[in-house]
Amino acid sequence: MKIHTTQTPSTNGGLGEKSKPVNYAAEDLRPHIAQTLRANVLGVGVSAIDMEAAVRLSDSLVRSRQRGYVCVTGVHGVMEAQSDPSLKRILNRSFMTTPDGMPMVWVGKLQGHRGMRRVYGPDFMLDFCRFSVERGYRHFLYGGNDGVADHLARELTRQIPGLQIVGTYTPPFRPLSPVEERDLIDFVARTKPDAFWVGLSTPKQERFMADYLDKLDVKLMVGVGAAFDIHTGKIKDAPRWVKQAGLQWLHRLSQEPQRLWRRYLVNNPKFMWKFGSQFFRLRKFEIES
Repeated sequence: MKIHTTQTPSTNGGLGEKSKPVNYAAEDLRPHIAQTLRANVLGVGVSAIDMEAAVRLSDSLVRSRQRGYVCVTGVHGVMEAQSDPSLKRILNRSFMTTPDGMPMVWVGKLQGHRGMRRVYGPDFMLDFCRFSVERGYRHFLYGGNDGVADHLARELTRQIPGLQIVGTYTPPFRPLSPVEERDLIDFVARTKPDAFWVGLSTPKQERFMADYLDKLDVKLMVGVGAAFDIHTGKIKDAPRWVKQAGLQWLHRLSQEPQRLWRRYLVNNPKFMWKFGSQFFRLRKFEIES
């Protein structure tokens, strides 16, 4: 564990059926949920938004008295949720669950969400950080291997003059101990970030955000997965045309075949099969919270 402070200047989702707004009371300690339409992707409500809306909604949350977490979700997260009801609930109770992969966008468009666009985690991180400079928002980086969060802090402040990163934390590869948890809570309380970026793998980062949203003094938590490694150059990002074609999974697989082969070569065909049953209404997938 390493701590550093840095100071820098539901519907069934069949074809043709639009998803309905998900309404929740926000007066209690449950995470606040953006009042946006959600596409039904195998029972996971994926926010029918584009990048501009994602930044605007996140800004509105930070400026409000509410708090919430953002899940950046593609096929991997949706498929993990099929066998994990608790993860599905976490995704459906998020402030936003952004369409991280093109299949999420394609499903959304089939359900009538014509303005839905990809909100890719690493791009969203950069766009919101740039936007935050004018607002004076403060950021905290949590995750990555030793030295990655510090490296990311330096890289982001180099790219985005005026960005305020007030702390970094490298967690152990296990749940935090009671002492470590208290240290983190105290550290966040001292540094007072507005946005807390979580760079762990799915489903670890989603569980962490759901568990710690009411423990940490922060309004916005965002799980961005590989963004920490991409923005520090440890993983090469795919070319734009590869992303738009929905082939980024192949680009990632070519870089980390031993770690990712099961995620893509097993999960992707399963996703297509399951979505086929949803598309042709052979099986109902309800968005449950």
